[in-house]
Amino acid sequence: MTSGSFSLLQLWQLPYSTLLFNRTKLCKGLYPLPRMKIYPLCFSKQMQTTTYEVVNGSYLETSQTKHENKTKETASEILDTVGAFQKLPMVMPSVDILYSSLRKAKRIAPTKGIANAAKREKNKGAKQLDALMKELTLPLRTYKDNFPNKRQLHPYERSLIELTLGDGNYEEVLGKVDYLRKKLVSVGKEHASLCAQSTTKREAEERLVEGMRKLEEIFLSDGKAVDDLMQIAKTLRAMPVVDLEMPTLCLVGAPNVGKSSLVRILSTGKPEICNYPFTTRGILMGHIALSYQNFQVTDTPGILRRRDEDRNNLEKLTLAVLSHLPTAVLFVHDLTGECGTSPSDQFLIYQEIKERFSEHLWIDVVSKCDLLEESPVLYVTENAEDDNDELLKYRKVGPDGALRVSVTNEVGLNELKNRVHEVLVSQSARLNIQKPEGIMDNISSPRKTFI
Repeated sequence: MTSGSFSLLQLWQLPYSTLLFNRTKLCKGLYPLPRMKIYPLCFSKQMQTTTYEVVNGSYLETSQTKHENKTKETASEILDTVGAFQKLPMVMPSVDILYSSLRKAKRIAPTKGIANAAKREKNKGAKQLDALMKELTLPLRTYKDNFPNKRQLHPYERSLIELTLGDGNYEEVLGKVDYLRKKLVSVGKEHASLCAQSTTKREAEERLVEGMRKLEEIFLSDGKAVDDLMQIAKTLRAMPVVDLEMPTLCLVGAPNVGKSSLVRILSTGKPEICNYPFTTRGILMGHIALSYQNFQVTDTPGILRRRDEDRNNLEKLTLAVLSHLPTAVLFVHDLTGECGTSPSDQFLIYQEIKERFSEHLWIDVVSKCDLLEESPVLYVTENAEDDNDELLKYRKVGPDGALRVSVTNEVGLNELKNRVHEVLVSQSARLNIQKPEGIMDNISSPRKTFI
């Protein structure tokens, strides 16, 4: 570079006036234009939001940018409502898919106008193999696209999947179905290509038979995943539908304390009632109509006194309802000694649940009061001398303010119904607090997420 020339760095450091008005060797003959306005350069940190890399002469997004964009898309797709299970597609039995596909594929005729027998046969064979592959994989693609990603579901429905089907089973079955689809596509295309490359009519016929046999074998071998998915769809579709905007009363307590009997009295729900623990094997829903208002009631499996890691899936279902749904709590106590859980253990369960879900509206009920005796019931494992005053009082009358009811003698039921109505109206007011002002009642407000 000569002494009279300028580098790019030197040009960058020159002021505008020097570049526009000075007579240098670089800008010789450059004069200011009339009415020209000079604007300062403006730089923005967010001018470029996507980074690229050059691959084979083309600009492609870098992996980091792809990951960021994918994360944003996934976050925006997370559902804030329930009801995904009712939208699941109907899954056909694997045997029906197979034989329906075979019938349709064998009806495919060769392209018209092919005079040569060998060419006509290999054309028919390639078309039938391609048709069979597509008929087998089309429903599998539908299942893959329409069964939701568990991570995008409402937390309540995620819990139902994990606790009802077993952790990881849902994803495993969907993965097997998609693997079957990919395998059928690969093998189908391979054999259709081989059939199209046949040189004689006999070779084309043999390759057609071999290709169909191979696809049928694969589907018969791995098609159990489709039947497993069908059972999963039936199980999930049978789950009770919960309206997040409808006030809900959740009955909680130890096993066999009388929750199901009260659900039958209070609502349209008809749960099974038996004299053994864990009668309630899942979440059961009922509805109440009071003063032209609709409410939900849910019966839940009983909770035992133990650590969370030792709880079974039925108990975890109850905790999932309380954790993820906007519910008021009706806690049922049985002090008669008939339920199989001692009053001392019920007291500890009650304290734990009350402390963990202290923000919930609450009703306490002492059930089976017609069977209560004057002296408190003591189990062999209990020692009344070691009890504190609070537990001694609990043994006799239950928690402070508890309602005493008997389904058999219909004692206290009207008072309970009135109390339930009051609490559900209060719960309704809670749910409406977040509604935007100015929205009319006949316009549905955005659904709320409870996590």
